[in-house]
Amino acid sequence: FISVNDSDKNDITLGIVREFAKLGFSVVATEGTAKFLNSNGIKSETVYKVGEGRPNVVDLIKNGKIQLIVNTPMGEVSRYDEYAIGWAAIEHKVAFITTLSAASSAVKGIQKQKEGELGVKSVQEYLAEMT
Repeated sequence: FISVNDSDKNDITLGIVREFAKLGFSVVATEGTAKFLNSNGIKSETVYKVGEGRPNVVDLIKNGKIQLIVNTPMGEVSRYDEYAIGWAAIEHKVAFITTLSAASSAVKGIQKQKEGELGVKSVQEYLAEMT
């Protein structure tokens, strides 16, 4: 699921969502975000915001249809949705991302995991490699 505020409807978001789609994610988005994505060649299904009707994104989370959430809210109405989505995500163990930089990191991590290149190192090991 993706819902971004108007200031985040840009090439950065398009790149991130394209990478998620390449990884096999289906895209579900709120109306404005879905229009933005579809008009830029990224197929997305439209879902209602929490206060707009049913089924909405919280319903999809509760029904196990959402595995990852990218939501960059702005304004008081968006905060209400963020709160409802956030609680549903916590209750149903769904990853919840609220910044584009975190979404970019998440997609890169998933790519590396699928390539079998994901590992764990201590901060000291990374520091030793840098020097």
